[in-house]
Amino acid sequence: MAVPKHKVSKSRGRSRIANWKASAPTLVECPNCHEKKVAHSVCSNCGYYDGEKKMLVKSDKKKSK
Repeated sequence: MAVPKHKVSKSRGRSRIANWKASAPTLVECPNCHEKKVAHSVCSNCGYYDGEKKMLVKSDKKKSK
């Protein structure tokens, strides 16, 4: 088992932890409805992915009734 040979100072340990950052997801424009969406996923506004309708959206459900 690995055991530290010397004490790690507070500044050294905290500066290492300071580099753990959360990054914002990459947003791209949907080619169908031009809304922002997460890359490589179905558009939640229109339901299209890669030029094909992949899922029903609330507005589609209202039209079908």
